[in-house]
Amino acid sequence: MVDFAGWEMPLMYRGIIEEHQHTRNGCSVFDVSHMGRLKLTGADAGALLQLVCTRNVADQSPGVSRYSHVCREDGGILDDVIVSRYENHWLMVCNASNRDKIVVWLEQHAAGKQVDIVDQTSDTAMLAIQGPRTVELAERLLPLDLKSLKRYHFLTGSYIGMPYTIFRSGYTGEDGFEVIVPAGVARLIASELFAGGGPGGQGEVRPAGLGARDTLRMEAAMPLYGHELTESVDSLSAGQGWCVDLSKDFVGADVLRRLTERGLPQKLVGLELAGRRIARQGARVFAGDSAVGAVTSGTLSPTLGKSIAMAFVAAERASEGGSLDIEIAQARTPALIVKLPFYKRK
Repeated sequence: MVDFAGWEMPLMYRGIIEEHQHTRNGCSVFDVSHMGRLKLTGADAGALLQLVCTRNVADQSPGVSRYSHVCREDGGILDDVIVSRYENHWLMVCNASNRDKIVVWLEQHAAGKQVDIVDQTSDTAMLAIQGPRTVELAERLLPLDLKSLKRYHFLTGSYIGMPYTIFRSGYTGEDGFEVIVPAGVARLIASELFAGGGPGGQGEVRPAGLGARDTLRMEAAMPLYGHELTESVDSLSAGQGWCVDLSKDFVGADVLRRLTERGLPQKLVGLELAGRRIARQGARVFAGDSAVGAVTSGTLSPTLGKSIAMAFVAAERASEGGSLDIEIAQARTPALIVKLPFYKRK
């Protein structure tokens, strides 16, 4: 167990590699209750989200979730979030370390608007159920047609008196769901999921911790706040332009438009290293004798058996197939720029 943004979180149960591989081949459960869950109601809730989010939410239908960034006026990323529209309210899921900051930001921009913001994080629990067997196993527990639920769509309901929301989303590169339930029933839900194997056992559904969550998202090239995304990084340079709608006005839009016109000075790239040494965050990236960037995340990929990393490098050095060197323990390790993601499910 480790401290993570003020939460006591499981780093691992049986081992990072074992949990990683079980997620890629079976079904794992991650306790992600530390993620912030902010409920927005009121006549201007949608307008507030349209103002602070890079993604267009004006045409978002009930039952749909969208990934977005929340930016400062200078384009720096305050957080990456998931925004979901219900019939009579909105839900924003944000990172645990940024929850207080995002609440303040929303309240600041809600001034004069008809919006009520309620932090539901402590009143609810959130579980991520991930892996190729997730749909099959989940349908054994719930009398629902989960196969028909589209990616980034969600459904709500009540099961034996318990309200729930089930989202077809996740952070592993695999199929799966993220489920929000009242905090008081989290133990009951876990017991049902782990039936037959126990929370530390060898059942079909097994728990996984933060360690495997990180190696899984790395293989899928999913950005992590504090690594690929920070207040000193813009959404376009981070390779997340697909979640930015420059045809609408939002906080930071003018800066991102100017970046588009001028061209990006740096880009996020994927790197495959020679050998098995791991490039850590902050490791310098070189082209010849010139430092051209820095690593944001690195790991030894359990699925690919290779050392992989993501890094920001000067745009003129970011072409796929190019060769760079990474400084690890005062020595240079060759690396090849490769297409992201490193891993994509079949």
